[in-house]
Parts: sequence; C-alpha cells; structure tokens
Amino acid sequence: MLQTFIALLASYLLGSIPTAYLFGKLFKGIDIRKVGSGNVGATNALRVLGVGLGITVLIIDILKGLIVVSFLGDYFADKVGLWQVQNLRIIMGLCCICGHNWTVFLQFKGGKGIATSLGVLLGLALRVNGLNIIIGILLITWFVVFFLFRIVSLASIIAAIVLPVSCIFFKQSNLMLAMALILCVFVIIRHKANLVRIFSGKEPRLYFKQPNQ
Repeated sequence: MLQTFIALLASYLLGSIPTAYLFGKLFKGIDIRKVGSGNVGATNALRVLGVGLGITVLIIDILKGLIVVSFLGDYFADKVGLWQVQNLRIIMGLCCICGHNWTVFLQFKGGKGIATSLGVLLGLALRVNGLNIIIGILLITWFVVFFLFRIVSLASIIAAIVLPVSCIFFKQSNLMLAMALILCVFVIIRHKANLVRIFSGKEPRLYFKQPNQ
C-alpha cells in the first residue's frame, strides 16, 4: 500500500512541474500567468515565449506523461501488487495529468492538460493493444480542426470528445474507457472560459509568430 501511495504521489509531483512558468521566468523574466491568456501551458507559451521555447515546453509536458506511464510505471510494476500493472499505469497517468492541471507549486493552478494527456496516452499505447490507432485518430482530428479554424482550444475539445467514442468503438477495457471519459471531462472543465469565447466568436486564433521583442 505504501508503494502504491509513493507511485501515485511521484506521478502527481512530476506532472506538477510547471514547465511554461519556469521557462517564462528563466528565459524571459516574466510570470506567464500574468501575460497572454494567463494559462500555464504550451499554447500560451507559444504565444508569449515564441515558437522555440513554446515547442520545447510542449515536448517537455508530453514527456512528463510519457515518463510517468513508461519509466515510473516500469519501476513500480514489481513493487505494487494491489492492481494489475496496466491498471496501475492508468491511475498513475491520471495523477500526472492532475498534477499538470492543478499543480501544488502554483497554488493548484496549472495548465489544461492536453500535452501531458497525450504523453500519458503515448506511454499506454506501448502496452495497450489498439490504443495507437486511437491516438492516430485523435491527432488527425486535432490537426484537421486546428488547420480549419486555427483555434487550439476547439481542436483540443473535439479531440477529447472523440477519445471515449474511439475507446468504445475499439473495445478498450472498462478502466481505459473510464480514463478516457475522465480526460474528456477534464478537458471540457479546463476549457470552460474558452467555450464561452468560442460561442461568442471571441476566442483568439493561433499563428506561429515570434513575440515582439
């Protein structure tokens, strides 16, 4: 039981590392929570810090989820006997995403979890049959919606809705489906303000330009 607690806590803490906030402070001397959308995530980092730093933030946030599910999951796999290994990885992945969304290091205010969720799904896809196909569907959905509308939040919300539908279609396990539904709810909750702006036609579109010096 203690090992299970340590596994989940370590997953949460790794997910809690506020990459965009740290990069803003280190490289630009700004608090990213006070500029742009105020969100501590890759999209705001792209807008505020520029393409190079923004993409780096995106990659690191993806890696957080991937590392938790793959490497931490491997480490704790033979130490925790409470759950099946696959189920443990799923719960650890959810803890990592919660850490990113509600980071203890920034008074439980974090990003929106899209990049870290992708990292978790990529890590699970290495061990869950059929999940790689679902990820492919999600990525295609995201890019099609984004290139049509240039709105990151809209692409993320639609991809999140497609996730549980795809899990049902490809007959994923009940726990995998439950995770997909939880992630979908997380994304919608974290994008409430974006949804209001989308419906009012005020949601900003993303174009890859360097920030003004």
